[in-house]
Amino acid sequence: MSNLRKAFEKGKAFIPFITCGDPDLETTERLVREAVKNGADLIELGIPFSDPTAEGPVIQSANVRALAAGTTTDKIFDLVRKLRKELTVPLVFMTYANVVFSCDAERFIRTCAEIGIEGLILPDLPFEEREEFLPLCREYGIALISMVAPTSCGRIAMIAREAEGFLYVVSSLGVTGMRNGISTDLASIVKAVREVSDIPCAVGFGISTPEQAEKAASIADGVIVGSALMSRVEKLGREAVPEVGKFIKSMKDALLRL
Repeated sequence: MSNLRKAFEKGKAFIPFITCGDPDLETTERLVREAVKNGADLIELGIPFSDPTAEGPVIQSANVRALAAGTTTDKIFDLVRKLRKELTVPLVFMTYANVVFSCDAERFIRTCAEIGIEGLILPDLPFEEREEFLPLCREYGIALISMVAPTSCGRIAMIAREAEGFLYVVSSLGVTGMRNGISTDLASIVKAVREVSDIPCAVGFGISTPEQAEKAASIADGVIVGSALMSRVEKLGREAVPEVGKFIKSMKDALLRL
């Protein structure tokens, strides 16, 4: 069993998303350690990109700040190497296809395997075009994580059958960001997945409170939270680490009630 699956073995998984390099990579390192300390089961590390089309204003701004601070993919690789000297929590990268291509796809994916990254999420990669990266990911043992959305409809079963690691369930139409509520029928999406696969389902996009996290996780296997976390980094910068730790603990505590 992969470490990604193991993240869901002990109950509902809490998965924070952290944009690497906002406001700097030293703070990112501290945020990752704080996330683990406060119960994160798996961590998504965002590699910044100049045109993050799936992201709302909070994470777009985080990308801008990270790039302005001189964050590069190679520096993020070095950060993960440093983290992996101590941390065993599963780590995945979330970025865009152009980032992988610009680094050279084979080099990028090979390096992911070498430094202990276990999965890759590319929100701009259509399922039908995943063959661009899938052979390399399989060669190096990296899960190419698929996404399903409310608009996936009849494609959910097809995507779920081929899903690896875990399935990212997009809770809301549009881009990432905090929302007052989630109106999507998550239960029907998860039901469609369960009919063809036992892949863990993690719900992301729009979850920003412990109550929303608990509600989503009561249907799925875990939740992914990014904008609500990075909004605290936007506000507090290098001083955000303790506040982010408290936030992550509150979210994880909500999931432990299930």
